[in-house]
Amino acid sequence: MIQPVTPTPSKTVFAWALNDWANHGFVTTVMAVFFPIFYEKFWRPDQDGIVTSSTRTFELGLFNSLAGLIVALAAPALGAIADRGGAKKRFLLFFACVGILGVSSLYFAGPGMYHVAGLGFMVAIIGYLAANIFSDSMLIDMSRGRSTDKVSALSFGMGYLGGGTMFAFNVLLTLKPELFGLPNATAAVRASFLIVAVWWIIFMIPLILYVPESKAKQSVPIGTVIKEGLQQLAETFHHVRRLKHVMWFLVAYWIYIDAVNTVVVMAVQFGQSLGFAQDTLTKALLLVQFVGFPAAIIFGRIGHRIGSKKAILIGLVVYTLATIWGSRMRNEREFYGLAIAIALVMGGVQSLSRSYYAKLIPQDKATEFFGFYNMLGRFATIVGPFLMGYTARITGSDRAAILSLSVLFVLGAVLLAFVPSPPPESSNGGIVSA
Repeated sequence: MIQPVTPTPSKTVFAWALNDWANHGFVTTVMAVFFPIFYEKFWRPDQDGIVTSSTRTFELGLFNSLAGLIVALAAPALGAIADRGGAKKRFLLFFACVGILGVSSLYFAGPGMYHVAGLGFMVAIIGYLAANIFSDSMLIDMSRGRSTDKVSALSFGMGYLGGGTMFAFNVLLTLKPELFGLPNATAAVRASFLIVAVWWIIFMIPLILYVPESKAKQSVPIGTVIKEGLQQLAETFHHVRRLKHVMWFLVAYWIYIDAVNTVVVMAVQFGQSLGFAQDTLTKALLLVQFVGFPAAIIFGRIGHRIGSKKAILIGLVVYTLATIWGSRMRNEREFYGLAIAIALVMGGVQSLSRSYYAKLIPQDKATEFFGFYNMLGRFATIVGPFLMGYTARITGSDRAAILSLSVLFVLGAVLLAFVPSPPPESSNGGIVSA
């Protein structure tokens, strides 16, 4: 007789979801807006025409690419620890502390100290991305006896709300610094780095208190854990190669999701290069936050009606047109319009990619296949920032840099369009294993 599964307590699930609320303040405030703005105005200002906008675009792209590459290379070993080591919570907290220290260090980087700021930024990104590997690995535990989709959506929504709330407060801080006893906007931006760190710490306390540590499958040395994880990665890759529809999708996904993520981390630097005011850039990101969440839900319904693959392709067409539009954009009104266009499809492309992948893979191997999918996600935001930075460097044009992303969107869309049809669904709704 099958024993009923005891659902994970709601308090535990909510405490885990608050991790996204906690760390997305870093994504919206620091990664997307304040770091690129402060990098240009404070840490890397133009000196007699030596430091150009193209130079800063190249350097920001390099920071993001190197941090993403480091985490991507470490992802298989970290994933093995998460699966076998029984220390998910401890490693999540460790890397969260790395991210918190990285973002805190930005407060202490003085004028012109762009090397220090760049290093601190990379450390913060590495901590954030690595911590998310362990947070993602807890999803199965958190959804025990519950809908995995609903639990995942809860953390996704908490990230949107938490990141948007933190960013809105920091925007107010910089626009009205005198209300908070600060002398000017520069002091307010510097203070925001510490505020993000404190926010991150405070909202991780529920996870510390209410989310239990995972149990190791077996007691083995860390070296063995890593070795077994890499062996499992090789086995999964062998399975993926046998399923051509999965292989083609993953290649397409890696290409276009890299461009999607690049738009997020490089948009503000691009806006600055066109001479748009800081207020315009911050308001545009707020617009993305508030439009993006309901748009993702609506886009998901569109995907349900016309099919996930068709809906993703529509989103990629919008992204391609947005990069062309961006390369020809002239005024701030167009920048707001561009932000709305991206917000309408951003969440939809990400969520539908995951659901479409779930329909392609053999259901009896879902865990290991999604582990491979998540690992590829860690390799995203490497090619795009470097492509933008390199294009800006060789052409001297930030417009050419944003246009270069259209190559990734078009290539990803073409490959996705030719993804072979998956095997027929079995009677219980799963995909028949190959």
